[in-house]
Amino acid sequence: MFDVLSQVRFWLLAGAAVAFDLWSKQWAFTTLRSNEIQPLIRGIIDLRRSLNDGAVFGSFTGHTMVFVAASVAALAFVVFLFAQSLRTQWSLHVALALILAGALGNLYDRAVVKADVVSYTTSDGHPESRIGVIVNDPNSPIISLGDWPDRGNEQKFVRSSVSVQRQGVVRDFIKFVPRFPSWVPRMGGRDIWPWVFNVADSALVCGVAILVLHTWLDRRFHPRRESAK
Repeated sequence: MFDVLSQVRFWLLAGAAVAFDLWSKQWAFTTLRSNEIQPLIRGIIDLRRSLNDGAVFGSFTGHTMVFVAASVAALAFVVFLFAQSLRTQWSLHVALALILAGALGNLYDRAVVKADVVSYTTSDGHPESRIGVIVNDPNSPIISLGDWPDRGNEQKFVRSSVSVQRQGVVRDFIKFVPRFPSWVPRMGGRDIWPWVFNVADSALVCGVAILVLHTWLDRRFHPRRESAK
């Protein structure tokens, strides 16, 4: 079983990562303008505001309650794994703390940050959605959707041709800039990483990567420890 040091390491890392995630989101959406692109590492990482009504990296949009339920289940499972761990498994504790922080950071957004999601179908049959704040009469036949949270850059939609849902969304603001070279077949000129993400997404991905590595190493070297006894 884990000791006090394991508890401190796990909860301190998880709490620090959640705090940094929520602070960074608040900073991005109060400092950056809606269409502003601010280089962080020129040619590698840009900062830009984006709202996501889906899962990690914008996938599976429009299923907020499913994501909330899945996040709660994942949190319970992570805490269970930590409770069953050994005090010497520090890499496992780091991995679980990062996964916990990632799930908590985005769960907070889905529960607290509410926006209007306007969904429609394009002329070529593809589903699209725009996220913001309805700034005019909600019963008007024409919907005026402004940016969240500052309500600028209004877009107009005919109410009868769209569906509107107010739901929890996740704040994203980190974008990798590099693109595939033009000579790469079928991918030339496209973004290597097309999604906008946040600190919670990064913590979640890093935590899963460390967890996979820990599991692989543990399975590889555990038989040696058994044979040495």
